[in-house]
Amino acid sequence: MIDTTTVADLFTDWDVPWIVTCELAVITVVYVRGWRRIHRTRPAQFPAWRMAAFLGGITALFAAVASPLDTFSESLLFMHMAQHFVLMSVAPPLIVLGAPMVPMLRGLPRGFIRMLRPLFVTRILHAAGRFLTRPRVAWLAMNAAYLGWHVPRAYEFALSSENWHNFEHACFFFTNLMFWWPVIRPWPSRLAQSRWMLIPYLLLADVVNTGVSAFLCFSGRLLYPSYGAVPRPFGFGALDDQVAAGAFMWVCGSMVYLIPAVAIVAHLLSPGAGAPRRIGSFHENKA
Repeated sequence: MIDTTTVADLFTDWDVPWIVTCELAVITVVYVRGWRRIHRTRPAQFPAWRMAAFLGGITALFAAVASPLDTFSESLLFMHMAQHFVLMSVAPPLIVLGAPMVPMLRGLPRGFIRMLRPLFVTRILHAAGRFLTRPRVAWLAMNAAYLGWHVPRAYEFALSSENWHNFEHACFFFTNLMFWWPVIRPWPSRLAQSRWMLIPYLLLADVVNTGVSAFLCFSGRLLYPSYGAVPRPFGFGALDDQVAAGAFMWVCGSMVYLIPAVAIVAHLLSPGAGAPRRIGSFHENKA
């Protein structure tokens, strides 16, 4: 079968999922409405850059599910890994930087809030939130999802079913929200551990990413046979595609973990590091 893909298709071949797009639009409206309300009373905790970060994360999510990253994910492993990178390492930290909890609550209609109030005040909900954002739990959840879904059999299974493929992507996104929460600690979160503990937290995640990336680069065989059974765009061989995907994950994935680690070390070693500041807020003092 002759593949007729052109370079222009890499930029123009969009397939917009309207249900997901509408959901993202509603979330955006609720957040912006809530941010505008809380910005009036707490401008120090919710400056304009927080809203910009949140909107950037929503835009990244939309690009991951609607852009050529998704359109070409079944024919180019490189594009699929780039899509996973956006779902794991671009959208989640940007959304967490937007400190979404309070603006989302403030942006909901008051009647809806009154209806859900009994749920919000339950100890079970608060305990679940604290448990899911514990560094150990968040680290294990994110890396279990990352490793598990890149096992060849699991990966091929996800490719064979759209519903499971969507579930795979949801796993990547939500476990990375958990992962980045202890690093950024958006207001009104409180510090639960020494910031020094985040250094091994990030570096060990990079070790896992390096292992998966190196496996793709140096295995010497096609790990995901589906990519050898489809027309190859641009005459790009399936094994070369796999090596390129692994190299992309290695370089870009490492940067995502190493840059925050270096920033945390620089902050902790700087004068006045004992002041109550946050990374991401970079720990602003409360107004």
